[in-house]
Amino acid sequence: MLQTLKKYFGYDTFRPLQEEVIRTLLAGKDCLVLMPTGGGKSICYQLPALLREGIAIVVSPLISLMKDQVETLCANGIAAGALNSSNDETENALLYRSCMEGKLKLLYISPEKLIAEANYLLRDMPISLFAIDEAHCISQWGHDFRPEYAQMGFLHEMFPNIPIIALTATADKITREDIIRQLHLNQPKIFISSFDRPNLSLTVKRGYQQKEKNKAILDFIARHSGESGIIYCMSRNNTEKVAQMLQKHGLRAAVYHAGLAPKYRDEVQDDFINDRIQIVCATIAFGMGIDKSNVRWVIHYNLPKSIESFYQEIGRAGRDGMSSDTLLFYSLADLILLTKFATESGQQGINLEKLQRMQQYAEADVCRRRILLSYFGETTTEDCGNCDVCKNPPQRFDGTIIVQKALSAIARTDQQIGTGMLVDILRGNINAEIAEKGYQDLKTYGAGRDVPARDWQDYLLQMLQLGYFEIAYNENNHLKITESGRDVLFGRARAQLAVIRREETTTTKEKKRKTIVPVRELPLELPYTKSTELFEALSELRRRLASHEGYPAYIVLSDKVLHQLSISRPTTLEEFGTISGIGEYKKKKYGKEFVELIRKFC
Repeated sequence: MLQTLKKYFGYDTFRPLQEEVIRTLLAGKDCLVLMPTGGGKSICYQLPALLREGIAIVVSPLISLMKDQVETLCANGIAAGALNSSNDETENALLYRSCMEGKLKLLYISPEKLIAEANYLLRDMPISLFAIDEAHCISQWGHDFRPEYAQMGFLHEMFPNIPIIALTATADKITREDIIRQLHLNQPKIFISSFDRPNLSLTVKRGYQQKEKNKAILDFIARHSGESGIIYCMSRNNTEKVAQMLQKHGLRAAVYHAGLAPKYRDEVQDDFINDRIQIVCATIAFGMGIDKSNVRWVIHYNLPKSIESFYQEIGRAGRDGMSSDTLLFYSLADLILLTKFATESGQQGINLEKLQRMQQYAEADVCRRRILLSYFGETTTEDCGNCDVCKNPPQRFDGTIIVQKALSAIARTDQQIGTGMLVDILRGNINAEIAEKGYQDLKTYGAGRDVPARDWQDYLLQMLQLGYFEIAYNENNHLKITESGRDVLFGRARAQLAVIRREETTTTKEKKRKTIVPVRELPLELPYTKSTELFEALSELRRRLASHEGYPAYIVLSDKVLHQLSISRPTTLEEFGTISGIGEYKKKKYGKEFVELIRKFC
């Protein structure tokens, strides 16, 4: 097992749980594997595929995901192919022949194609194992349900002696049980890896309006000059607005959502994978199909609908284990809209519960990583030190008067207003509806004009979290004062609010970073030497090799491997082959050119 791991994947040791999962599959037993994005799920079935007789069938939901995996395997010297609707007849004929002759070790296939080929190709080829990737798609309780996946229970009936491994990055207990039931897994061993991704920083900014968000995004990207990132938006319209804003500031950004032509979406994904564009502004449809290891940051322009979705999406960053940053914007408007969607969905109860947990994460004043880990059933006794709450714990103040002003305005309008109108009344703004309803004559009209509108949005979020009012989603989102709110309003209780913190940074005066290789990202805590220039030279060589072969650069060698090369500077092929992540195949294929470059540089 270790020889195969080193030969094809370039690693000397297994990551947590990988060896146990592989041994289970080699023994012919079923298993369910939960590992976070970037946790090393693929090796759990790819390595047994190399060691077992026959061809491993990997069921995958997206063509782009298959393409990425197949390219990576071929770049490691492993015979793999993909059977899906994007192939032409000639490609499929060659694949069929390779399968019949047992020349492939892994065949990636869509669930639709798997069902269509069940009585034909699958019957005639030697199969070593079935791997069901993104297995949460099987369950109606999962966050990305695919009806085609739910039909795959036939596999064990048709092939009772072939082991099945189901893999996913996120599945709560109810989803895990559903996956086992739907796939008819036979007394499966369940492996749940740690969901901790300590290399990801976690930051939340709440109550920001569009202009403030845009400024914060530009400041954030300026700190990640030239580095790849994804901005997730709730709506297609927002993806286009944000991309246009970035393009106006000279950034290489593109849009990705389901309303665009498939050809255009494929081009955007290909440009992103090959570093021709830096940023993709996307709806949740983007990212599941790529294994781009050098995404350095992820921004959520809006609140996600669940912690599963959020975790899956931030997992696109830092898959190579190097430092990466995540930023989530959260507003009351997001919460109201998502609650509406959840209420109108076919699974109102569970979707509202999932949204509530996401809201609790966004509003937390305790270590955010502990909340994430707790959600997935993992406990830790220490704060992470790499989230905004740990780095800057919130301070509190007596906010009773602020709360009373807001609640008084709600009460004086007979609890018939939403948050936007409430802020307008408190700020003393005039508009047609205020004039029509005579709200300008209220005692509280203009009572909060000393507090900026964006701060009012933040305080209202806190008041909602503290339970001082509720939102009547069935009454046009009108605000209703609760019993504890009345206690504060009538002076029977005091209210503690968190001090609002906002950084006021500018990108214009900030000195541009010279290189895309920050010192903080050099691995293994090795001393920082003048490796930046060498790293850039190695990157250029990697780009040329990748371009020649038609691969994304990270498939040739990852950023992490390049960092290690730039520090350890191997000058022989043997030394080159000792670098973690370089297997025998890549050593023979690329070693000579990289070693020559390092020698010249030294």
